Amino acid sequence: MTNGEPGGTGGWWATFGRARVCDLRIALLWIVPATAVIAVVNSLSNLADMPHVDWWEPWAWEGSSAIAILVAMIVPWLATAAAPPDEAAGEGWRPKLRFAAVHLTALLIFSAVHVAGFVLLRSLIYQLMDAGPYEFGNRFIYELRKDIISYCVYVGTFWLITWVRRRRDEPVRPVSFDIRDGARIIRVPLSGILAVSSAGNYVEFWLSDGRRPLMRATLVAIEVELERFGFVRAHRSWLVNVDQVRGLRPDGSGDWTVELGAVEAPVSRRYPGALERLKG
Repeated sequence: MTNGEPGGTGGWWATFGRARVCDLRIALLWIVPATAVIAVVNSLSNLADMPHVDWWEPWAWEGSSAIAILVAMIVPWLATAAAPPDEAAGEGWRPKLRFAAVHLTALLIFSAVHVAGFVLLRSLIYQLMDAGPYEFGNRFIYELRKDIISYCVYVGTFWLITWVRRRRDEPVRPVSFDIRDGARIIRVPLSGILAVSSAGNYVEFWLSDGRRPLMRATLVAIEVELERFGFVRAHRSWLVNVDQVRGLRPDGSGDWTVELGAVEAPVSRRYPGALERLKG
């Protein structure tokens, strides 16, 4: 077993890797029409309430805001993948603190992208219309308050889409897994796989009967196959079978070691979601 961990941000990349482009596409199917309807209604309302402005100004305001917020929507999409609401319900204060930190940071980025985007677009439109410079003023806090509602709606939408997809795609749990060792196939029960570790161009399966067969594959590819069946990435170089956990002990500096019978595997602090699942 290797206790060291290579430097880098593998944990964060793996976390954001949970974001599915298909979820974003599904959300856009209703968010784009809804945003367009809101922009048209607000433009017509502004024309009625502000007869002194040029006819094109309300359309420029609302259109630029709509375009910018659709671009900024990528931020809550990634944030929901990194810190989904259901993980915040885990035991202890760490998942709740992480959820709050991720989404407060993402909210500020989301609002900043939205505001910067529509200010840039409006400035360009005002120049094209020869209407002088566009004056935004000191209204960021006002826009931030409005963006809170939009951000919460987007997070709720992405989480709901993800939840429905997972329920739909949840497979029947297989009883075995085929380890392809060269031309030979080793069929083992899933319950017999304690952990999987990276070994250069191979992955090493740590089996409950003491065998450690190798398979030419990447750990990422094996994770894709096994994550739905109770295996979690606990370390940059390790997958762990949650059902086979027999104990956990801290190693200091936020890292842990998980006991899987005769096998021990490292649990990196870079994978807080995995630690919460292992504590289960």
